[in-house]
Amino acid sequence: MSQSLRDRLPYRPNVGAVLFNPQGRIFVARRADLPNAEGAPGGWQLPQGGIDEAEDPATAVLRELAEEIGTDRAEIMGEHPDWLTYDLPDELLGVALGGRYRGQKQRWYALRFLGTDADVRLDADPHPEFDAWRWADLAELPALAVAFKRPIYEILAVSFARFARPQP
Repeated sequence: MSQSLRDRLPYRPNVGAVLFNPQGRIFVARRADLPNAEGAPGGWQLPQGGIDEAEDPATAVLRELAEEIGTDRAEIMGEHPDWLTYDLPDELLGVALGGRYRGQKQRWYALRFLGTDADVRLDADPHPEFDAWRWADLAELPALAVAFKRPIYEILAVSFARFARPQP
């Protein structure tokens, strides 16, 4: 796609959740539309989603958790201080995100998971975004991401490192 199309398209407002279990590990899920072998890079990501019109980002992150993983049994522990953006690669521009956005502008939150593994229900939505999930070390997060999201995940691995420890 041309650079002029990229320049004309806005960023989609979005929130993301770095969900920590009591052992200090994070929730990652494999995208159902990007099937790949276990451990292959690119198919794993953190829960994230769009912010509705006039919706508070902190409210949106809990709503997105409930929609994407079937539970909002979590509390916010921290927030990355800046909005982070990524651009879609050329081959996805005009295709992904309904073709209406150049990428996403994201507000990221660290959350403490208050539920149990049984509360996670990827099939809660009739069109699940994910087909598998697991707990991972925060440090391995960037290696799991698609290349265009990797810089954001590298920032989050540093920004939220203080939460990646067992909780009392």
